[in-house]
Amino acid sequence: MKNLCCEQCGVRVFFENVLCEACGAALGFEPGELHMAAFNVQPDGAWLRVHGDAAGWRPCANYVTAGVCNWMVAAHDPNPLCVSCRTTQVLPGLGKPENLAYWTRIEQAKRRLFYNLLSLGLPVPSRAEDPEHGVSFQFLEQFEPAAWVMTGHDSGVITLNIAEADDAHREQTRTHLHEPYRTLLGHFRHEIGHYYWDRLVAGTEWLEPFRELFGDERQDYAGALASHYAAPRPDWQQQFVSAYASSHPWEDWAECWAHYMHIQAGLETASAWGLRLDQAVPGGPSVQAHPVPRGEVDMAHVLIEQWLPVSQFANAMARSLGNQDNYPFVMPEPVVRKLDFLHRVVMAGVSGTVPANFLPPPQEAAEAECLHDAPSLHDA
Repeated sequence: MKNLCCEQCGVRVFFENVLCEACGAALGFEPGELHMAAFNVQPDGAWLRVHGDAAGWRPCANYVTAGVCNWMVAAHDPNPLCVSCRTTQVLPGLGKPENLAYWTRIEQAKRRLFYNLLSLGLPVPSRAEDPEHGVSFQFLEQFEPAAWVMTGHDSGVITLNIAEADDAHREQTRTHLHEPYRTLLGHFRHEIGHYYWDRLVAGTEWLEPFRELFGDERQDYAGALASHYAAPRPDWQQQFVSAYASSHPWEDWAECWAHYMHIQAGLETASAWGLRLDQAVPGGPSVQAHPVPRGEVDMAHVLIEQWLPVSQFANAMARSLGNQDNYPFVMPEPVVRKLDFLHRVVMAGVSGTVPANFLPPPQEAAEAECLHDAPSLHDA
């Protein structure tokens, strides 16, 4: 993530802040600009930005009523919710104080997901905007042990068991499943990977190259997962970024997608802070952190020359502070090739060089209807 500052006084602020502690300005993140703006809140409740279009934004309804959001909505937008909150369709019962706390943590993680997607330029429409291909989230509470709430993705609907927002529960699950890493943000990045497989790969020219790299996704999914949980592949480290990635091609893609987003976000943050590692390799040249370039790029070079030293530094810092490694993974050559493929898919989807499975913008849709040549849409 890039550095954020209070635009009224210039001090550093952070993504979750709602108030500048230095000057007292109200803060709100503007997703269209990926920028933290400063506001003066008027006695009548109006939010006036200190710079730029004074009355061009208003706070998300979840900002002013529930205190779980700090994003802004364009003044002309009829939706009371920000682009992230409007995709949440199901909430747990908020009568329980702990559920409100869980919802707050979950939405914070989801906004970081949306920051990543918006910064990449990927469309992320809500179901209201694109009923067939939009994305929605439901956050569910489990009441009975036998009625397990599974975190997962199904045709654009991403479900999260709210217990994942409980640090103790999540750590217990992580240990039980022998996972080196388990976070709310990691869940979201993995599940949104399934969503974008449907949007960017299914029914496109990328499908056959995907099968060559990841395998044939038409194999029995339930059977593959059952086999994985019964006896994980002992040699998964040679071809996959995680043991779970070896269970099925769809899970391999989703795991690689999550790591692609980890790398994008990690290098952007390191670059924004001006990170330079003079001892990345003892006796070697210094490494200046840079974001993953747009367009054509050699991901092997990015991973080896940039991400490897930055992630090693992050792990060393975590160990010095008595924590687990921030990035407890290694990347064999097959994973590097998968990440390179994934980057090309994303760039093609963003640029439009390979048509993605979304509804066209309203103006284009109207023109297509007039021409009686509306494009067919495919949803796997």
